[in-house]
Amino acid sequence: IINAMQEQITAEREKRAKIARSEGERQEKINYAEGDTMSTIRRSEGDKQSAINKAIGEAEALKTRAHGEAQAILAIAEANAGAIKLIAEAICNEKGELAVNQKLAAQYIEQFGNLAKAGNTIILPQNLADIAGIVSTALAAVKATPKV
Repeated sequence: IINAMQEQITAEREKRAKIARSEGERQEKINYAEGDTMSTIRRSEGDKQSAINKAIGEAEALKTRAHGEAQAILAIAEANAGAIKLIAEAICNEKGELAVNQKLAAQYIEQFGNLAKAGNTIILPQNLADIAGIVSTALAAVKATPKV
């Protein structure tokens, strides 16, 4: 009877040990699976945040570049406005009209020479020798523009 009882106790202990070992292995597999899941989730969240940060950086760079280009355009416009103002003041001064006539005549001759060099078809004015008449026509157009 004692041997039978000891065998039963031994069998019970082995059974409990197998169950405990099985539970341990099961829990180990669960822990590994949960770890892999969390790792995948965190990696995905990191990739997402990286993409967001990259997009924000690109947007800020684009905004900064656009602001710089706008500043450059504004500076050019202000410089052009200043130049136009100086020219307008110079025209209003004594002998300003004479200076405009000379400048227009010089530009006319220069551009006419450029057209002749390019080998284009050129439509010539009726009286090519009357540069003064052409310049006076251009000056009349300038005078006809409203004063600001």
